[in-house]
Amino acid sequence: GQVDYDNYGISGIEKYFDKDLKDKKYIDQPLKLTLDSNIQHIINKELEESIKTFNATGAAALLMNANNGEIISLISLPNFNINQRTSIINKKFINKITKGVYELGSIFKTFTIALALEHKLVDVDTVIEDIPRKIKCSIHEITDMKEHPKNLSVEEILVRSSNTGSVILAKKVGEENFKKFIKKTKLTKNPEIELEEVGVPHDLKWNKCKLETISFGHGITTTPLQATALYAAISNGGKLIEPSLIKERKIKKLETIISNETSYKLRNILRKVVSSKNGTASLADKDGYFVGGKTGTAESYGSKKNRINTFISVFPTIKPNYTLFVMLENPKINKNLIYNYRGVKTKAPYNTSGWNSVYVAGKIIEKIGPILAINNEEFIDQYVVEKFN
Repeated sequence: GQVDYDNYGISGIEKYFDKDLKDKKYIDQPLKLTLDSNIQHIINKELEESIKTFNATGAAALLMNANNGEIISLISLPNFNINQRTSIINKKFINKITKGVYELGSIFKTFTIALALEHKLVDVDTVIEDIPRKIKCSIHEITDMKEHPKNLSVEEILVRSSNTGSVILAKKVGEENFKKFIKKTKLTKNPEIELEEVGVPHDLKWNKCKLETISFGHGITTTPLQATALYAAISNGGKLIEPSLIKERKIKKLETIISNETSYKLRNILRKVVSSKNGTASLADKDGYFVGGKTGTAESYGSKKNRINTFISVFPTIKPNYTLFVMLENPKINKNLIYNYRGVKTKAPYNTSGWNSVYVAGKIIEKIGPILAINNEEFIDQYVVEKFN
């Protein structure tokens, strides 16, 4: 799209599009957005269908280039026609990706594992013995949704999504290391993007049990935009990217949050969350795309009545190019939906993200994957165009 620069002027462009824009020579150039209209249409259609399928009150998705932060698609539903509304009062119409502030649940376990690996406190095959089903913390009790083996490797704690296993690892990491990680990644700060509609994560108070609950994604809020950007960083070799809607922008020097070695180990684990028999996201395992990711099922912040089911995926895990965030608000079990679950026809036993958000993400990846591959110059050079001497 293009912008009416006469109406905006230099200050307007700086405010809405590029805070670093100082050179007037760019004023004569059209504004180039990173969004792909074809992919936007496909994802929007799948999300609309998901709301019907799971009788959800809303849905959202974000597709981002994992290496440079370019946003390929950003959808938030329900939507509205800007030509027919002069004011939007109902909060259901907010941009859930940039404005919505949520406790995102188990996707935070990936960060706990990342810190434990990065500080060399454990390795992926380190076995944590005698993991209890319940852990008492002050007046609260932390439990796992289903029973796991008492002895789990670090890898299995993430693959099986064990709350108590994550708590044990968080205690090894320690409060100070967690604080440094959160500060460095700006998870609890206002997100930075070329939009005015951004959320403000709640102040994080390190009171009793905060370390324990943060280890599995409760007691800490952030926006989907920031969470997806952080997943891009932990999968791309550890480089913290800046999400953007502006193509060919100046990219600042990327800060390193974890080592390439840790990033490699995490990618392998995230892949097993999708591909292994004990993983929680097998419905996103689409042939040829090497999808990895992590599920999150949580209550809305401050409201136990509302449920947020999320799935953040990375693909292909062998060489990460994309991160995809999918969220459903208040989904219900579809009793008539038959899944192909690891080759077996079955119905959903739980109302968790593995049975709805993961399912939707899998359908999206299956449809946009070929488009992304065709748009990839390396793919074209190697597989599409036959070169002649």
